[in-house]
Amino acid sequence: MAMTDLLSAEDIKKAVGAFAAAESFNYKKFFEMVGLKKKSPEDVKKVFHILDKDQSGFIEEEELKFVLKGFTPEGRDLSDKETKALLAAGDKDGDGKIGAD
Repeated sequence: MAMTDLLSAEDIKKAVGAFAAAESFNYKKFFEMVGLKKKSPEDVKKVFHILDKDQSGFIEEEELKFVLKGFTPEGRDLSDKETKALLAAGDKDGDGKIGAD
């Protein structure tokens, strides 16, 4: 399954473009711009599984660094600071990774 099976290619392009500059990534705005906030929990889990490149059931810090590329190959890598901020926001139990739930 491709990301564009779940989200609009145009929305993805706009969202990735909005955060093209280094240190500009805002995960709340990004997820809103790509349309994830309007998706069902089932669709959000499908997006999660696309981003979980090693299919471990978790998105680890190394995978988060490339989260924008998970939406489109034109996406940039996140900086270490951006990656750590995203991990901190999603890692509810402090184990250093983000689960689907």
